[in-house]
Amino acid sequence: MQRFVNPLLKHIIHRDYFDATSKRQCLQYLRALRKLQLNGFNTIFLGETEIPESLITGEKKDKETSQRWPVWTLIHAGSSQGWVPWRYKLLLRVDLPIQEQNGVFKELCDTLTVSYGNCVIVAKDKSQLTHVRGTESQEPEMGTLPPVPPVISMSGIKCCPEVARANGHELLVVPSSYSYLYPMDVAWSSLKWFIINNRQDFALRSIERTHSYRCILFSDLIVKGIETMTPNKWKAVINRVKRWENYYLDTLS
Repeated sequence: MQRFVNPLLKHIIHRDYFDATSKRQCLQYLRALRKLQLNGFNTIFLGETEIPESLITGEKKDKETSQRWPVWTLIHAGSSQGWVPWRYKLLLRVDLPIQEQNGVFKELCDTLTVSYGNCVIVAKDKSQLTHVRGTESQEPEMGTLPPVPPVISMSGIKCCPEVARANGHELLVVPSSYSYLYPMDVAWSSLKWFIINNRQDFALRSIERTHSYRCILFSDLIVKGIETMTPNKWKAVINRVKRWENYYLDTLS
């Protein structure tokens, strides 16, 4: 019986998973987000996802071989109005020079200023847990922004709060323990399911005398996959996020 129970237990979230510190961070994040929204800031969610080449081709390799295959990083942002009118970035992992990483974020900030005006940009920080220590004794205040590291690290770009403010925006880090507050995961799931179910439609095969070749229209596949996350789907996902925000504001206050 034990072998049937263990796989299920790993998906159970224990009550103490959301400790006092994470709850405090969540409340502070939500209060700051609502304050900015009341001041006319539009909420933009910025995210990235990894697309291994094996996902595109559908070929199954052993773990050691698959680690040597190219991995792409897709960077994009969305809101209740749909994907932002910015040309997403599709980069080979560690392909973008460090000195250009801030330039990509600045390009996004410039585009947001033109399209939406002032925005609050919500992102995930991989090193977030190293920045939140030392704030455990502080109570969240309605009029203050939660602490944001000098640089938010993503795989493909660096996000700097100063760059955001120079363009009239604010940068917030979504609490790592509250994934329901971050809709980008739903967008990436939609994209990857489209790739899995439709990659054959974007493949061309050429047969010669001694060899056969398969060409995959990678760019077209990504574009169509992104388009499956329509403005209506974005609106539905954002509404779900707002319901979670209201729930946490009510229960954690």
